[in-house]
Amino acid sequence: QVQLVESGGGLVQAGGSLRLSCAASGRTFSSKSMGWFRQAPGKEREFVAAITWSGGMTYHADSVKGRFTISRDKAKNTVYLFMNSLKPEDTAAYYCAASPYVSNWFMKPDLYEYWGQGTQVRVSS
Repeated sequence: QVQLVESGGGLVQAGGSLRLSCAASGRTFSSKSMGWFRQAPGKEREFVAAITWSGGMTYHADSVKGRFTISRDKAKNTVYLFMNSLKPEDTAAYYCAASPYVSNWFMKPDLYEYWGQGTQVRVSS
């Protein structure tokens, strides 16, 4: 199995920046892609970004494109989400996830086998 631990969430003013980290451990060799999702109270879990572990190919949701950037440090087994120009609507619990697949369905939560516990991001106006 794969264990994922997110960190870096917090409270930030609109227009500010945060960096989220997701440290992976365990059977990480089984993970072919990593994703970030977010979920606000009363809303569905929403795809944010994904990255292929080996090649570093990235995908970003339209809602965050140009503001958020997903990346990974293979040596540290860590995935990052750099969030810039934050908006109040970015407020949510952010989860990282690991998938054994590289797929066109990268935006679907069902693609991902392992999930972190989440880290809260709140953006004030």
